[in-house]
Amino acid sequence: MWSSASVPAIQRSAIENATFNSLKASGAFAAGAENAKIHPAVAPLAEEIIVTKHRVSAFAGTDLDLMLRANGIETLILTGIITSGVVLSTLSHAADADYRLLVVGDCCSDGDEEVHRVLLEKVFPRQATITTAAGLAQAIRAGR
Repeated sequence: MWSSASVPAIQRSAIENATFNSLKASGAFAAGAENAKIHPAVAPLAEEIIVTKHRVSAFAGTDLDLMLRANGIETLILTGIITSGVVLSTLSHAADADYRLLVVGDCCSDGDEEVHRVLLEKVFPRQATITTAAGLAQAIRAGR
């Protein structure tokens, strides 16, 4: 609909992301919460960049794309919980931004095994290479 000044009028509905809002309300991943801490086994080195997520996608509301491009990073390796949420949202954004994508299937999980399977076998391969942790380790050792 056009406003009287012949400028597009933009309307916002009150619909919100139910999944994200329920997680936010629980406080489970709030800054400083135990669930939000980086596990010591994968603690970042002093010179490594930490991106704090604010939404389901790692790109939404962060400077991740800017940091990756500034460092010449063109390939992303995706792992994570909630294959149908976090991994899917991040993969979709990254694919649209022309990153080369690898999804480590056995390092992803979802509460719905059928959804997890369909994403890994049918959806993700359209935009990413699907591999395993062993396959990724072998490719890294081979320098690929």
